Amino acid sequence: MVSLIVVMLVSYLVGSIPTSIIVTRILRGIDIRNYGSGNAGGTNVIRVLGWGPGVFVILIDALKGFIAAVVISRLFFGQFPLENATPFSDFTVVQIIAGISAIVGHTWTVFAGFKGGKGMATAAGMLIGIAPLEIGIAFAVFVIVVASSRYVSLGSVSAAVAFPLAMFLRANVFDVTTRYYHTMIFFSIFISAFLIYNHRANIERLLQGREHRLEKLRFFSKRESSR
Repeated sequence: MVSLIVVMLVSYLVGSIPTSIIVTRILRGIDIRNYGSGNAGGTNVIRVLGWGPGVFVILIDALKGFIAAVVISRLFFGQFPLENATPFSDFTVVQIIAGISAIVGHTWTVFAGFKGGKGMATAAGMLIGIAPLEIGIAFAVFVIVVASSRYVSLGSVSAAVAFPLAMFLRANVFDVTTRYYHTMIFFSIFISAFLIYNHRANIERLLQGREHRLEKLRFFSKRESSR
């Protein structure tokens, strides 16, 4: 139990690294939470500083989730089998706990007054280490929706829906054997519901026609948007 707490704490701290806040302070001396949409995430960095810094932030945020699920989870030095009521392998359970801890850290970062981002990139990084094919399908949906609508929030919500849907269709329509499917599907629905909940303000703005669109592709911006 002690080692599992260590994994959770380290994963939370890694997830809590406020990449967007650090990058914008270094590049412009500003707090990203006071500009654009006010969100401490890569999309808002794209909106305020341009594609170059924004994509860098997204990649680092995704790396946080991947490191938690694939690397930090191996800090678990307890004995297997552990008390595990799920069909997952014991180590997969540890990976899931580590990944969720990183997402929580990103969303409620201890380094920035518990006000972080929405956790989309960190969740994607975590799921690459656990369900790479399904997250690949979700990413394809994200790209298509964003490219056609220029709404990143709509793409994020669509990807969150596509992730458990892809898992369900593979197992029940295409008869692809998915290991631990019956537990994994509930886990994927939980993660997706959490991400959609974090986008609730965006969904409201989408319905009201007030959501921010991405501008044309530009790698650096000299303009700082105001909220």
